Amino acid sequence: MNELDHILEQGLGAVRAAATTAELSRIESEYLGSKGVLQAQMKLLGALPKEERPAFGSRLNVAKASMTDAMCERRSVLASQETDLQIQAEAIDVTLPGRPIAIGARHPLSSTIRQVKDVFLRLGFDIAEGPEIEEYRYNFEALNYPEDHPAFDEMMTFYLDDTRLLRTQTTAVQGRRLAVHNPPMKVATVGRCFRYEAVDATHHHTFHQVDAFLVAEGISMAHLKGTLKAFAEAMFGEAIRLRFRPDFFPFVEPGVDYSIFWNNRWLELGGAGLIHPNILEANGIDSEQYSGFAFGLGIERIHMVQTGVPDLRLYLENDMRFLGQFA
Repeated sequence: MNELDHILEQGLGAVRAAATTAELSRIESEYLGSKGVLQAQMKLLGALPKEERPAFGSRLNVAKASMTDAMCERRSVLASQETDLQIQAEAIDVTLPGRPIAIGARHPLSSTIRQVKDVFLRLGFDIAEGPEIEEYRYNFEALNYPEDHPAFDEMMTFYLDDTRLLRTQTTAVQGRRLAVHNPPMKVATVGRCFRYEAVDATHHHTFHQVDAFLVAEGISMAHLKGTLKAFAEAMFGEAIRLRFRPDFFPFVEPGVDYSIFWNNRWLELGGAGLIHPNILEANGIDSEQYSGFAFGLGIERIHMVQTGVPDLRLYLENDMRFLGQFA
């Protein structure tokens, strides 16, 4: 009996000293569990004289009940305290300003494309769309590319089969429009292109291009240069200087590369020229009556000139530190 009273005194003291419900659960297991201290006292019943067993058993039941009642009372107090602490920790001060919500913004290339389209619309061009998975005949054949011509070396791309490929240039839209529309026509198209390129600061397998062409009676290089000058001034400012130099492109004759004077040097923007008579005739357009011009340039190059971005790979890396500068 004295040992049992000592165990009960220790247990009740441990319950009163418990600081958390987790600690209380440990004490409960230690004293009232199936392998606990009080359960172990039950094994002593068999060793006691027969006449002492009822009194010891009754006292043991009282000890268990006392421990259980003390546990319940202490658990109620501790649970209330822990709830209060949790509420304090999770409390929201409604007087504090809210956390700012990140607002999305257009990608710099998307913004540049909108700007380019706006300029061409003001110049009187229709905006046309074309598929990124293009047919070989529109990407090459309709643009006067001989199959064995060295120009193909610059147009390595990704083929899906013998007749379909990822377009290398938005100029492919020209062939589609010429095949189903009659002059006069004035069309611009902007979209994504693909080439099998080694990726570096100025080359990428995926890039964006704007292409424009005009077919009507009496179109000359003067119309081309005037259009390009108006476009360049709208994109880069009225002080921009433009230069034409002879160059070769299969779909124009004569062909030129056009450059702007930027950062104290001439920077090539793209290729241009008068639409080759072979292309007009192949689409049933009388090249003696009609002529036209065409030109194309990279969207990335436009934005790089406008902002000084040094590496076009940055546009496709989804680095918010870079993209956030243009939000």
